[in-house]
Amino acid sequence: AISQARIKLVALPERAATVIRLDNPMATLIEEERVLTLQKGLNKVDFSWKGVSIDADSIRLAVLDHPDDKVTLLSVSYPPNEAALVWDISCADNYAERVRISYLLSNIDRLITYKALADKAETMVDLKSFLVLRNFSGEDFDRARVLLDYGEAFERGIKHEETKQMLFLKAAKVPIVKIWTFDAAKLPWDPEKLENKNVGIPVSYRIVNDAKSRLGKFALWGGKARLFQDDGHGSTIFLGEDVTGLVPVGEKMELYIGD
Repeated sequence: AISQARIKLVALPERAATVIRLDNPMATLIEEERVLTLQKGLNKVDFSWKGVSIDADSIRLAVLDHPDDKVTLLSVSYPPNEAALVWDISCADNYAERVRISYLLSNIDRLITYKALADKAETMVDLKSFLVLRNFSGEDFDRARVLLDYGEAFERGIKHEETKQMLFLKAAKVPIVKIWTFDAAKLPWDPEKLENKNVGIPVSYRIVNDAKSRLGKFALWGGKARLFQDDGHGSTIFLGEDVTGLVPVGEKMELYIGD
């Protein structure tokens, strides 16, 4: 006779490990490791959630410790009118099996911000970039490894309704070129209509995302940038702020500072 063990994930010990992947700005992938106490034969494993928005079609389970011929995922079913699913797992023996459960979770996202401090001569900037992680998913993560698609991982926990800011890029003395751009199509200049008043010319700093600029290891995500300048007297001047798009390796970032 086939022995059966019905296991509810909510009753299992805490997650052994959790990864929050922020590679895609449109969706956040959660990967968590759990230890299932599986018995020889057929095991029915319940995975349910409440108060959080999980894409049920995105939920996946991967067996980590034993090959498929010893621990096999047979099927998955979805109970009607429940935020839950049931996996049928066949085991050749009794195992404490590590599994990885992954799913897309809504209402947890990230922002990227930049801070650039230019020297008085406006030839270089000290550039910092911050990851702002916002969790309104309904789920607490006491311990989690937070990953973008570049840079180092963060070992941070984050509670529901909590926002955290983390420094993930720091580059000193990044060369800049100061650019004046006059586009007559965007800023038509007619002395008669302007009564001979001066017209402001947009000014920006150009940064190249390459190794020569002490960057170039990965693409720079788009986000809001705030720009400051050293006034030469031990203080700083706020120049302005701009929003940049994605800057691939080898491409240029232009940050508008005013007219």
